[in-house]
Amino acid sequence: MLETPYVLINEQKMKRNIVRMAEAVNHQGVQLRPHVKTHKIPDFAMLQLEAGAVGITVAKVAEAEIMASHGITDIFVAYPIVVPSKIKRVIQLARTIRIIVGVDSLEGAKRLSEAAIESDISLEVRLEIDTGLYRTGIAQEKALELALQIQQLSNLRLTGIFTYRGAMLKGLPTLDIRQAGLEEGLLMATLANELRVNGIEVTDVSVGSTPTGLSAAEVQGVTEVRPGTYVFHDRMQTQLGVCSLEEVAAAVIATIVSMPSEDRLIIDGGSKTFATDVQPGNKPLDLVGFGYIVNAPGAVLERMNEEHGIITIDKGHSFQIGDTLEIIPNHICSTINLHNQVYLQKNDHTIEKIIVLGRGMLH
Repeated sequence: MLETPYVLINEQKMKRNIVRMAEAVNHQGVQLRPHVKTHKIPDFAMLQLEAGAVGITVAKVAEAEIMASHGITDIFVAYPIVVPSKIKRVIQLARTIRIIVGVDSLEGAKRLSEAAIESDISLEVRLEIDTGLYRTGIAQEKALELALQIQQLSNLRLTGIFTYRGAMLKGLPTLDIRQAGLEEGLLMATLANELRVNGIEVTDVSVGSTPTGLSAAEVQGVTEVRPGTYVFHDRMQTQLGVCSLEEVAAAVIATIVSMPSEDRLIIDGGSKTFATDVQPGNKPLDLVGFGYIVNAPGAVLERMNEEHGIITIDKGHSFQIGDTLEIIPNHICSTINLHNQVYLQKNDHTIEKIIVLGRGMLH
């Protein structure tokens, strides 16, 4: 018997999610480059490639190194790499695989260029565009100027542009994920055309998340989408209407360790087990609690300390100390990063322990 808390993944559902997304993206005539931050497991990335993905996306050089060491040869680091030691590691990867690096500043591009010249190698880069999330990325109105400057730098090949926007529409979070995706795709395709008119040959226009990827892919000019969460899905995706609860492939299994009152359960999973970055009560998701409790739908994972999850439940329930609960977390990506291993429930009902090799790769 497995000790709780742990993450349980339904293999059949996961594989179905992988194939469904690959077929849907292929139907749109664009390429799929999934972000593996969701699972951080090379074997799962291989399943995505076998289903039709052209490569993978990561956020950290260390994640790229882990994936490359397990045979993956086409990796996009969708993050600005500016620290000299990390640039050196990117160059080492570029000697053996196709590695693409994100850039969003002239200073960052110069650092990549100088290191590439010194190492006598050419680096492929994509320019990150801020389309309204206000984190990394050059503002759209400044993209042409920066792209022209990057194009002049030696040993860099500017091959595309990319953005991450999530479920945003007209600058605000939204549940209208179709329109959000169409808007995202149109913004990027329009910018790509502007760059081409000015002599910058943009090949790749990379967009999309799990909620917006398929609608963004409908826009002519979009060439690639980078969803991640779809491999498992989570409560946030069900609330966005991306999937049903039955399609969610991952859940946390936790044990009731205390029942201090008739309407309160304490489980052995707290903030070291469940991600807390997607908080309950925020618009437009209006999530109730920190996860959906599959075998107690009316109960609420109301709050957490590091080792304790506090659940409110109607009186008269039949749960006892020692019973386990299956809880779909609000956000699966950051939840997986809290666990050294996950457990894969296979089609024959056996369970396999799988190490999360990319877990905690901060560099």
